[in-house]
Amino acid sequence: MVKEADRQTLQVDGRELVVTHPGKVLFPAAGITKLDLVNYYLAVAPGALRGCGGRPCVLVRYPNGIDEPFFFQKRAPAGRPDWLEVAEIRFPSGRTAQEVVPREPAALAWMANLACLELHPHPVRAEDLDHPDELRVDLDPVPGVEWRQIVDVAGVAEAVLAEFGLTGWPKTSGSRGIHVIVRIEPRWSFDQVRRAALALAREVERRAPQLATSKWWKEERHGVFLDYNQNAKDRTVASAYSVRPRPDARVSAPVTWRELATCDPADFTLRTMPARWREIGDPHQGIDAAVCSIEPLLALSAAQEREGQGDAPWPPHYRKQAGEPRRAPPSTAPGSSKPEQASTASKATPAKRRSSKPLIEIARAEREAEALAAVQAWKERHPQAAAHLQPADVLVDRMRGSSSLWYRVRINLEHVPARQRPRREPPA
Repeated sequence: MVKEADRQTLQVDGRELVVTHPGKVLFPAAGITKLDLVNYYLAVAPGALRGCGGRPCVLVRYPNGIDEPFFFQKRAPAGRPDWLEVAEIRFPSGRTAQEVVPREPAALAWMANLACLELHPHPVRAEDLDHPDELRVDLDPVPGVEWRQIVDVAGVAEAVLAEFGLTGWPKTSGSRGIHVIVRIEPRWSFDQVRRAALALAREVERRAPQLATSKWWKEERHGVFLDYNQNAKDRTVASAYSVRPRPDARVSAPVTWRELATCDPADFTLRTMPARWREIGDPHQGIDAAVCSIEPLLALSAAQEREGQGDAPWPPHYRKQAGEPRRAPPSTAPGSSKPEQASTASKATPAKRRSSKPLIEIARAEREAEALAAVQAWKERHPQAAAHLQPADVLVDRMRGSSSLWYRVRINLEHVPARQRPRREPPA
């Protein structure tokens, strides 16, 4: 039971909200507490609700702060207030869950009291769970890509959207990338919206092939990846004003297109955003009035398919889709594991996979910091090989389980001379 001295009662628009353990530190490096988090979301509530309000949200909880394990909670807690709205979401697996639907500042504060740092809404309204009203353009840079290049790719995406009659609203992701949100009419299915996003990604790649890619497999990527699969059903991204689990409590900040070209994402934090809000308001204030049609992008998708570009890989936990290409990395191409023996193999023997790229797995970790530490330890053990690596040769894969993430670390040795390539080791 929480002691009276370790709780604080707030009045939020006529609702009484109890903050438990208000002094608990969630961001050790910045000294930010749970009460700081609650007060932040109350300070920017109109903008935050413009991004996540009325939408079912996954709770991403950090009960002991960002340096300790976190978990995804899709089901709303049983002990929630009776005024808190929920909506029943059906997942691709067939399972269902009642998820929190914030509609007022008190709901944001209640979520923050659960140490829910991030706002992760689905791209649908609670009134219509089958038809997204957002197309989300997620610009995800590979390691080593500078902010300037991400901004350049965002500019290409803006031009493509405008050419096809859509209005994009940019924001920093709060991590390394950029999100562009497009409000759309809620009359297309998740699969159609995903296909429109794929068409957009391919068109951006066509116009800026040295800067951008639509390739799903990490070993094929370069530059900035346009993650079309963020539009698949059950996928969520951090919404506007969402706090991210970074040491400086960085925030996913809405910006104008002009501001995007000159801003520094590090300037947008839990500490700085309330003052920015008071000074300039919300750069995305007009987003709900700019509702667009994806018909032009679907026509582009049809044209791409006629040219031989059909569907692209889906995330691994989705069922195999009709028309989807082989769902396996290119490094596992069909063929014999020993080419010189192929001529003597029986025709009835199924072909084995052989790697087309020299990838080695070096670690599996529960936390990203541990995964990055494993990379550094590997480089220290193999300095000659490490000297030849390019930033994109280090593949840190976020592997999502039912309620948490774990990290797989692989190294691509294709730029390392064969004689200097280390032998495979058991993953750390």
